[in-house]
Amino acid sequence: MRKILTSKWTKVVVFCLCLLPIALLVWRGFHGDLTANPSEFLEHRTGDWTLRFVVITLSITPLRKILGLPELIRFRRMVGLFAFFYGSMHFTAWICFDKFFDWPAMWADVHKRRYITVGATGFVLMIPLAITSTAGWIRRLGGKRWHRLHQAIYITAIAGIVHYYWQVKSDVRKPIEYALLVALLLSWRLASWLISRKRVADTRPRSAEPTTAESA
Repeated sequence: MRKILTSKWTKVVVFCLCLLPIALLVWRGFHGDLTANPSEFLEHRTGDWTLRFVVITLSITPLRKILGLPELIRFRRMVGLFAFFYGSMHFTAWICFDKFFDWPAMWADVHKRRYITVGATGFVLMIPLAITSTAGWIRRLGGKRWHRLHQAIYITAIAGIVHYYWQVKSDVRKPIEYALLVALLLSWRLASWLISRKRVADTRPRSAEPTTAESA
């Protein structure tokens, strides 16, 4: 398994798989198969894939530790960038096909409709994560600051789920499924953080206890 994960061709395969959803949308568009409401269909599909890639990105760290496969980290940046790519496609579909580049109407929607407000917030938070995803930015920011910045993906994931939940009218099964997955992944991280802090505290040398004479 490790030999497969470290192969340069595995990255090519993963890259092609990540492109498959947009390729299928282009194929359906070329054949006029985007349903009776193409703009809504494109918005929903690209929004779904944005959340899926965010969830996959959040899953990589737990999986590599649970499965003992540190090589999985090779794919986290790529998957994260694809989350941003599909988020951009989702936002672009809304701008082009829903609002027809009506900037005042878009700005009004961001202010008045809470699901758009929280969705736009989640997307804006993804921008610095995509920009600083390179090794060069890790060196510029330093490991700790880079890590703190990229913890914004947690807020992005929550914002995306809230955006989805508030947008749907009645069938909330999908946003709840995403919410449960993200809650599980964030709970794992919190538990790991608490365990690591406890280990550090246990290994930290304690100051010598004062003797009876000293304490008197």
